[in-house]
This record gives sequence, C-alpha cells and structure tokens, in this order.
Amino acid sequence: MTDGVTDALEGSFDVVLQGERIAALEADLSAMRVAMQRPALDGVKGGAVDPARAAFVDRYLRQGQEAGVELKSFSGASGASGGYAVPREIDQLIDATLKSISPIRAIANVVRTGTAGYRKLVSAGGIVSGWASETGARGETGTPSFNEIAPPSGELFANPAASQAMLDDAQFDVEGWLAGEIAREFAVAEGAAFITGNGTNKPKGFLTYTTTNEADSVRAFGSLQYVASGAAGAFAASNPQDRLIDLVQSLRAPYRQGASFVMNSATLSAIRKMKTSDGAFLWQPSMSAGQPATLLGYPVVEAEDMPDISAGSLSIAFGNFQAGYVIAERSDTSILRDPFSNKPFVHFYAVKRIGGAVANSEAIKLMKFAAS
Repeated sequence: MTDGVTDALEGSFDVVLQGERIAALEADLSAMRVAMQRPALDGVKGGAVDPARAAFVDRYLRQGQEAGVELKSFSGASGASGGYAVPREIDQLIDATLKSISPIRAIANVVRTGTAGYRKLVSAGGIVSGWASETGARGETGTPSFNEIAPPSGELFANPAASQAMLDDAQFDVEGWLAGEIAREFAVAEGAAFITGNGTNKPKGFLTYTTTNEADSVRAFGSLQYVASGAAGAFAASNPQDRLIDLVQSLRAPYRQGASFVMNSATLSAIRKMKTSDGAFLWQPSMSAGQPATLLGYPVVEAEDMPDISAGSLSIAFGNFQAGYVIAERSDTSILRDPFSNKPFVHFYAVKRIGGAVANSEAIKLMKFAAS
C-alpha cells in the first residue's frame, strides 16, 4: 500500500514538472515572436544594432533588397506612387544639416504637416474697448477679423548618385554621404525660394510681396513696409547709420524681441565699415563660438540669396521671422533607389514637400535703397 501511494505521488510531481516546462517553453516562444516582429522606422535602438536602420542601409541603400524594409506611400494623388521612409535618425541628420546651412530655415517658423496642404489663420485685430459708468449701458464692440494664409508649396527633390562599388565598400559611410548630399541640394533650392520664390510649385519668398512705405496701421494686409536708405543704390552720404536705426524702430516693440537682420555678405561688408561719431563700429563680432555677430544689438544672418545693393533693391530685411515667415513641410523624407537609369551608378531620388509664405506682414521690415 505504501509503495502504491509513493508511486502515485511521484507521478503527480512528474505531471506538475512537465506542465511547468511546457509553460516555460510557451513563454520563450512568445518572447521570440515579439522579437521577430518587424521593427518600425522610428530610430529606436534595439540593443547595439537598430534592425530598421540596418535593413534600410545595408539591404536597401547598398544592395537594393526590399525585404525587411517598410514600404510607404508618400503621394498625395496616387497611393501607388510609393517610396521608402527614411529612418528618423537619417531624417533628423538631414534636418539638422539643413538648419545649419539654410539661413531662413534657422530663424523662421517651421511647421510639420501630415498632408499636402496647410492653412493658417491670422488675426488682423478689430476688437475695441470702451469706458462706462457703473450702471451705464454697454454697446457692442468690434469683433476680430481673420485672414487665411495658405503657403504655396512644391516637391523639393534631390537625385544624387553613387557607384555600386562605393556602396559595396563597408568603409563607405553611405548614411553620412546621402544625408550630406541631400541637405546641400535642398538647402540651395529652398534658400533661394524662401527669399525670392514666386510661389509657383515652390514657396513664396518674402521679397516678392508688395512693398510700400505705409505704416502698419494703414498698410494693406499682406504687404511689407520698407524704409528708404536715403539715396538711390547706396546709403545716405551723411549719417547712414540713422536709416538702420529707423529700420529697427519701424518694427513694433513686441516683434523686436527675437528679431534679426538678414543680408548677403556684400551688403554686410559695407555696413561693417560704418562707425559712430566716436569711432566705434556699429557691427560687433561674436564673443563666443556658435553665437552670431550683432548689428545695433541684433543678430545678423548672412543669406547670399539677398540681392546686392543697387538702385531700388531690397537688400536688407529686419524682423522677427519666427512670427513673420512660416515654412510648412511634410514630416518625412522619402527615397527611391534607382539602379537602372544610369548604370553602373545607383541614384537615390529623395523628395520632400515644402511650402512657405509670409504669415505676419507686420513682423518683417525691409530697407529699400532709394531716396524715398
């Protein structure tokens, strides 16, 4: 009897142990399934190597293999026009490089959008107030009026090429090269568009808007105010710095917080030679690395797409571009790999939709090189 009870107990223990083993195996299999799920292109590191990044760079960019790479559609008109989403780390590298070499992007208001169109409402004022006695009647006051801003946009693209031999070389930094090439090509195109773009399949530059010497209170919405330099194609012969002060003071005080000068290097060369009556230079060099030089206490941004000084030119801009100019862009860059069109080179067609327009015409002032 005792032996039978012992055998029964041992059999029960064996069943329990087997059940625990099965549960442990099921847990391991579940963990393996989670680990084998396709990674999202979000730049999140999975251990020492990011699977999404490895799939994009090693398989798609280097070898053109589509397995393991997320396919996404970026066409606003046809879902069949697909591309490969650039992993966020590469996209952020492109954005960081763009910001460092595209001067207007660095100071403007950049808005990320998920659709092809972007709209912004701007209040033009209109609310008024009044005084009344404790029991006096209160009449209806004015209501605010709004204006819609729809930045013109277009597809900004770059199409750099590399030989397959370069891509096969493990020592070749394909990520850094690709991001640098795209950033340089994008920066040249968008830098000109934000300043002088005509708004046709591209952003509308702030120098292409209607200009007038009327003040904010009477100027039509959407037109920019200019301050005359005092001479056609030059600064005034006497006290030229006074016109720069007039330009600064034409901008209302709330916008002067965070305002910047924008001009090209040739115009800045002329201004750097200006001195006050006691011999001090108006232009002050940067006192620390990474900080811009200042003019009358405001940062100076060099943009080579600004025009040189000539008769009637708008060669200097001053304003709060964070409030005055908006850049609307799609949140991701897409890349198509083309190894067929130009053998033995592999082309990488990168595209991003970008728009731009003046959002607040009171926040940007211009200097016109004219007598009045």
